[in-house]
Amino acid sequence: MPTRLRTLTLPAAPLLLVAACFLIGTEGAAAQQSPSPQTQSQYSALPTEVPQHFTPAADELTYTRTVMQVPMRDGIKLNTVIVAPKDARHTGIILERTPYDADRFSTREREARDWALKAGYIHVFQDVRGKYGSQGDYIMNRYVRGPLNPTPVSDATDASDTIGWLVKNVPQSNGRVAVMGISYDGFEALMGLVHPNPALKAAVPENPMVDGWIGDDWFHNGAFREQMIPYIYSQEATRTGTEKWWTTYSDDYSMYLDAGNASAVANQHGMQQLGFWNKLVAHPAYDDFWQDQAVDRILAKEPLTVPTLLVAGEWDQEDIYGALAVYRALYAEDANRANLYLALGPWFHGQEATQGAHLGAINFGSDTSAYFVHHILLPFLAQHLQEQGPDAHLAHVNAFLTGPNKWEQLSKWPSCNGDCTIQRKPLYLYADHGLGFQPPQSSAGQGYDQYVSNPATPVPYRSRPVPPAETATWPEWLVGDQRPASARPDVETYQTPVLTDAVTVSGRPEVHLVASTSGTDSDWVVKVIDVYPQQDTDEPDMSGYQLAVSMDIFRGRYRESLSHPSPLAAGKALQYNFFLPAVNHVFLPGHRMMVQIQSSWFPLYDRNPQTFVPNIFNAKAADYKEATQRIYCTPGQQTYITLPVAQQQ
Repeated sequence: MPTRLRTLTLPAAPLLLVAACFLIGTEGAAAQQSPSPQTQSQYSALPTEVPQHFTPAADELTYTRTVMQVPMRDGIKLNTVIVAPKDARHTGIILERTPYDADRFSTREREARDWALKAGYIHVFQDVRGKYGSQGDYIMNRYVRGPLNPTPVSDATDASDTIGWLVKNVPQSNGRVAVMGISYDGFEALMGLVHPNPALKAAVPENPMVDGWIGDDWFHNGAFREQMIPYIYSQEATRTGTEKWWTTYSDDYSMYLDAGNASAVANQHGMQQLGFWNKLVAHPAYDDFWQDQAVDRILAKEPLTVPTLLVAGEWDQEDIYGALAVYRALYAEDANRANLYLALGPWFHGQEATQGAHLGAINFGSDTSAYFVHHILLPFLAQHLQEQGPDAHLAHVNAFLTGPNKWEQLSKWPSCNGDCTIQRKPLYLYADHGLGFQPPQSSAGQGYDQYVSNPATPVPYRSRPVPPAETATWPEWLVGDQRPASARPDVETYQTPVLTDAVTVSGRPEVHLVASTSGTDSDWVVKVIDVYPQQDTDEPDMSGYQLAVSMDIFRGRYRESLSHPSPLAAGKALQYNFFLPAVNHVFLPGHRMMVQIQSSWFPLYDRNPQTFVPNIFNAKAADYKEATQRIYCTPGQQTYITLPVAQQQ
């Protein structure tokens, strides 16, 4: 249980005495300090230094700011802030729809560094319905019209209605609108593509939330992202975000462990009152609730008629799945490809909007974010928002290759420049903790590696004390050094000899894990890691560093079906197949490749009790049990990671 604050209790009689003394003392003080009428007059003779109304100097106002209540088709009005350069004439509009307070996004300080305004565009911010200044009811990632939403309105219709209103009512407009935004706002940009308004000429969804169960905010392959609980609390407790998450712990690891399961943490904060939290608890599997709102599935059902630049981060700590999932879904149709663009950078969640020279300890040698804005984003918008805009001559894919640290212009993703192709090569685990591209050979011994997974001491996802999510270091955890995990007895580690040739990996690794557990449920965490030389002469500060380039989790109960969980056969070697997040990285000569496997990643993800229960949100303390885990590495039971490797022809 959380630590309680102690209160001081006094015996009744002394308490009355203290109260009496206090009243006498304060009465006397009040009598002594009451000013005479003459003194009061002297006090009022000093006027306030703050004017009743302050008017900024007109010559300092470079932009005009207008706040409007824009009507939707059902009569609900949405708070909309329109910021335009003073000299704007016949220019394009950039629309960002947000649940994070449109007024906050349009302060004078932000206007002074707003790249869109500096480029001459009108920048519009709008509160989604039910949040801050907008009317209506709030639904987390409001669904499109269909099985989950029988009403005539959705985020898609709100985007279309807003675009139609803007081109008719903003006199400086040239009738051309782009939708864009990061994260939740990126989801809103994707919603603009569902039956788009004819005035929508471009879309830039950045790090969008796309599928909350497969690999974005709420779950990854069925494992619940426990560290998103504070976000849900702050987002849904009030419409204006005034109720903030609180904790009496300095270490999130201890807080979540002491509570028991995710529901216990939520209930301690009164979250059973929140509609979205109750939906999460009711839908732990990939049922119709999640499938019907997966944005990649929705967009795949209609042609892409709007030029769209998807933006993805290689180390996106929140929505690493979404942008590339949409890219794959749209690229599958030939007719969509002319309007489909992708920028893949070495970024944390939204880093393309800030400095991009480094991420944590990793240095990229240049400001990758500035490159994105000036060489990709602005040319893309100029082509589609300006009347007779110049051809940007953009490659359909601009991807930053880490290792050599350079941008590449490609025709599709994944692919490679020059005389090469992407080929899928198995990287095998060996029973002696080795790793290589040759299949394992028959050898004496048990043919597996074994560890004990104890829910009472789960593997932390970062060094303790674990700070709350969304603190200053939250964006860096994906590039954190993995050496602390390597040293634990409940983490199996495999690595290659020192590489003599570079290995370029571009695309999604696929895990083929053969493993058993003595329990009836289990999580499997798999990491692909670049191990720097023990004495790195090029980057001395990185000597021995273990940089994860791709890692994710899979909840074993979904081995046979994502929508219908089932218990695992205890003690039986079973096959688990799942994808890891995309990689665009070169393992340089002198480095090693490493794979780590573990069964907990806490408290980023909730603990698996390792005993099958119908719903882990309702797991009891007695359900959490130790389990013996075995990773098989023999010719008949091969565990390997299929890597998309660039091969010279």
